[in-house]
Amino acid sequence: MFISRTLSTLIGLALGMTLNAFANPAGGEANSAAVAEVSGHKLTRADLEQKQAAKLLEARYQYYLTEREAVNRLIEDQLLEMRASREHLTVEQLLERDVTSQIKDPTEDQLQVFYEGLQTKEPFAVVREKIVATLRQLRLAKAGAAYLQTLRDAADVRIDLAPPQAEVAVDNAPRRGPQDAPVLIVEFADYECPYCQQIHPELNKLEEEFAGKVALAYKDFPLPMHPRAEKAAEAARCAAEQGKFWEFHDALFDDHQMELAQLKEHARTLKLDAASFDQCLDAGEQAAAVRKDFAQAQRLGLTGTPAFFVNGHFLGGAVSYSTLREVVEQQLAASVPSHTVRQRSIGQGQYRSAAHRSLPQLSACEKQTSASGGEEWAEGSLCAWDRPGPQAIHRP
Repeated sequence: MFISRTLSTLIGLALGMTLNAFANPAGGEANSAAVAEVSGHKLTRADLEQKQAAKLLEARYQYYLTEREAVNRLIEDQLLEMRASREHLTVEQLLERDVTSQIKDPTEDQLQVFYEGLQTKEPFAVVREKIVATLRQLRLAKAGAAYLQTLRDAADVRIDLAPPQAEVAVDNAPRRGPQDAPVLIVEFADYECPYCQQIHPELNKLEEEFAGKVALAYKDFPLPMHPRAEKAAEAARCAAEQGKFWEFHDALFDDHQMELAQLKEHARTLKLDAASFDQCLDAGEQAAAVRKDFAQAQRLGLTGTPAFFVNGHFLGGAVSYSTLREVVEQQLAASVPSHTVRQRSIGQGQYRSAAHRSLPQLSACEKQTSASGGEEWAEGSLCAWDRPGPQAIHRP
């Protein structure tokens, strides 16, 4: 594991440099460069950025994850080299002394317990040495990770690599926190999504830790496979009509009770006007607002929940608290107001794969005149991105 660490880092960085050529084309001249030609008609990089923006966001996010892994390995290599140098050892000697030599072989009782959990017809004596080797490797990996974490905790480590960026319209989304907060987190979520439920208390913790510096806006993205999610989203918006959106929102994520009768019971628990709430919910008065958020998620190319935009920087899936916190700290350190998340329609957006590295502008949403004289979203723009169907998933 540790012997191949440097090689793995170099491979990761080489892949990052290769992907960087794709994710970070240079300047305006690159925008006009042809990427294809169809019957004499040149398609430029600007065409690609304008018409395939939604697909590029996901690709750039995967690049960011790959690059981030390479950066983490580079950090670990540096920490090991610094510790070894201070103690006049090689990295291999350091790891042998502090990690490998500390690993104890499993007892016979532990080997027997492990063997009983295996679905094998081979006798214990035949597979014993394989079990010993497997358990030793597991213990070595666990001890190695813990050792690296102690080095990291004792050092001053800051990661400046930022996720890709997109422009998101906040519009009239429910929002809490200071209006002038330097960091705005826009969350697209589904009340039935288990990962959304899991991250909910972490978001509350983040708001408490950065009180006065972070604001949260909520967008509905009820996935098709969740039969109760859309009505739950409508119910929270009905509660918002009586000034209790966040209380209702928190109740849904806390107790997961979303049948129609339970939604109405939540309203009564919060002492809302029951008749007004029931009328709002039964008549579907907030259905259009929920569909509007859903359509916005489609235009951004989102395919699962939760999805976050931290001052426009995209994070998707079951994001950890530490990752969210890291990106919030990056944005606070930049001391720049949220200029990429504006309360207006989506317009000219940008994606960036690192904090100090710009990519050409992407036309996130363009309208064109239809044959009937009305306006429609331009084909291939973010707004015309395919609707999520069965492929829309929770992002683990």
